[in-house]
Amino acid sequence: MIATSLQLAIREIRANMLRSILTALGIIIGVAAVILMVTLGEGASARVQQDIEGLGKNLLIAVPAAGRVQGPPTATSPPFDQEIYDAIGREVRGIGAMAPSLNRSVTAVFGNDNHPTAVTGTDNGFFAVREWSLTLGRFFSEGELQSGRAACVLGETVREDLFGAQNPVGAKIRLDNIACTVIGVLEPKGQSSFGQDQDDLIVMPLRTVQRRIAGVRDIGVIYVSVESDDEIKRVQADLTTVLREVRRIAKGAEDDFVIRDLQEVTQIVESTTAILTAFLSAVAAVSLIVGGIGIMNIMLVSVTERTREIGIRLAVGAQEDDVLLQFLIEAVLLSAFGGGIGIAIGLGGAAAAAALLGIPFIFEPGIVVIAFAFSALVGVTFGYFPARRAARLDPIDALRYE
Repeated sequence: MIATSLQLAIREIRANMLRSILTALGIIIGVAAVILMVTLGEGASARVQQDIEGLGKNLLIAVPAAGRVQGPPTATSPPFDQEIYDAIGREVRGIGAMAPSLNRSVTAVFGNDNHPTAVTGTDNGFFAVREWSLTLGRFFSEGELQSGRAACVLGETVREDLFGAQNPVGAKIRLDNIACTVIGVLEPKGQSSFGQDQDDLIVMPLRTVQRRIAGVRDIGVIYVSVESDDEIKRVQADLTTVLREVRRIAKGAEDDFVIRDLQEVTQIVESTTAILTAFLSAVAAVSLIVGGIGIMNIMLVSVTERTREIGIRLAVGAQEDDVLLQFLIEAVLLSAFGGGIGIAIGLGGAAAAAALLGIPFIFEPGIVVIAFAFSALVGVTFGYFPARRAARLDPIDALRYE
């Protein structure tokens, strides 16, 4: 019985192919939109997580309160200095690596080429906490770090703009008013999901930047890489304690510094992305409901058009359940047909959009199964009423119908 009903349903759909495609259009759009939104949402979350992990593993970033990204700056907050940095290294346990950092904007010049960029004064701990390796050259020697010699490591963007295909190691470039010897080139990290070119920088010894470029003894940022995931909260608390003691902050007074935990940032971004993805997917799913209404409407029209056919079937011995099953299968096939096409369009569109946006394409079998099952459920839900109406037709009235 099911096989016969299936054959009849397929025959009817093929006989009115254009109408069937237009009927399934709402399902196609709904399924494609849901898969597209969820897939891109997962890809965006993965890209943000990769970018944050690219900053360093188990990384804590301490900045004076005046360096806060959000909220009004605290002009009275004193900068960090070497005393604070040494106290952290001496008193906080569980640190795998740490590095000071002081940034300034400069213009790098080589020959007739120049490139505006940022110079970062730091030490070799910077490459450890940022998990940054070299493609050419070497890191700083101890003598360069202690004497403040003008040695520099270039990011890939700076190297490409100033040197093209040349090997820059050993060349001298000018940074504003000082000459700097290139000793290495950093491995490319590319653009972050926040639009920042991570390779557009020059790294120099901290003392060189302090004395010869910035004219200060400050430390702008302190990077701390924690040895273990389980130790992050404890190290963050110890770091807060040390900073409050060294900076002589009274008990109960507000901190004049900020310690950012990149794991918390990752969780916030992932949570926000998940909420937005769910909201957009819910909006897109409305198309499935609209598509279901379209299926019900066309099935009711189909029942009217085939009233005599139904009457003949009932008159020759077909049961109500047979007629109900035939129309119900037809509605489910229309939904499943739309769901299949929607899946193909959604995955294809997601792959193209992911490539265009530069985010990973993450195939989620679960959402594909859910979207297809939901489209079939729409067919059952909205196809049942027309199918029941067809099954309950009176054979005599149906045979008289013109």
